[in-house]
Amino acid sequence: MEHLDRYDYAILAALQADGTLSIAQLSEKVGLSSTPCWKRVRRLEDEGYIESRVAIVNRRKVGLPVTVFVSVRTSHHDEQWLARFAAAVIALPEVLEFHRMSGDVDYLLKVVTSDIDGYDRFYKKLIKVSQLTGVSSAFSMEQIKFTTALPLELLSHGLPG
Repeated sequence: MEHLDRYDYAILAALQADGTLSIAQLSEKVGLSSTPCWKRVRRLEDEGYIESRVAIVNRRKVGLPVTVFVSVRTSHHDEQWLARFAAAVIALPEVLEFHRMSGDVDYLLKVVTSDIDGYDRFYKKLIKVSQLTGVSSAFSMEQIKFTTALPLELLSHGLPG
């Protein structure tokens, strides 16, 4: 993998803000001509810096307004148990994020659902998939900030062009 320069960071930042930009629009935004810009985008994709381009769907409008952070504790810490548990959790469509944690909580899940009854259905599926020591749920009352954009400006200062 090559090191990223300020043009690479500018391309990534622009695509994070709007993944629908054409190469012409993108090249104008970052100050490159179309062919070098296109080659950089291809390289960023090939090297895995750009994983995918997606549309962000309004969860409220589609009927999934409830976000729940689910803390999971377990007394099982072997690789086989984790592999089975991870596969089962990954298969639950309500789970948007799934993290193995340090500290008092073993796993943290970010879950979306329609309402309390929807969460209860999810909870019953979750406790069925594996032996858990504890499950704690915290319902988000208000989403104050949401972004999928990484703070690339923190990394790109002082880089050569």
